Amino acid sequence: MTHRNDEGGENAGGDDEGGENAGGDEGGGENAGGEDAGGRDDDSSAEAATASIPFDGDVLRYTGATASVAPKRLGPLLREAQAHLGPRLDTYRRSFERVFADDEREVFLAPVGRWDDIGAELELPEHESDALRRTHGQQLRRIGTKTGRREELETALEIREAVVIGRYRGVSDR
Repeated sequence: MTHRNDEGGENAGGDDEGGENAGGDEGGGENAGGEDAGGRDDDSSAEAATASIPFDGDVLRYTGATASVAPKRLGPLLREAQAHLGPRLDTYRRSFERVFADDEREVFLAPVGRWDDIGAELELPEHESDALRRTHGQQLRRIGTKTGRREELETALEIREAVVIGRYRGVSDR
């Protein structure tokens, strides 16, 4: 269900038919010089390269097909966002409504424009911020379908934006 690019190379879940990772992380997603595909060369690039991606395979495939970023860029982009969001999980818990949580991720509703702000913090072009917005929104829709809350969560997305944060590396519910 969740795609991770840890040393173990886990690509869990049964809904990733064909064995391809739509996140585009077939080795070499980052260039050998340590600079990520977005042109940034700093300590966050190394952290982003190993961050987990708390998204279902079908969400990655859908977003890869509909977003205005290359499928090979989507995986590194999502990992970069998770590396940015992970340390802020407690802040999101205090500041935003959490609409879903499980062992893998927590999903929050943030004000419209949140992905523009995150994109600016990460120095991303607008189309990459939009790809992040789409991926996070699609994951919330997928969760809504699985939990029988699709209509409720779809309505929430009309006035707010979804932010999905992975719960890895010892992050626990408090």
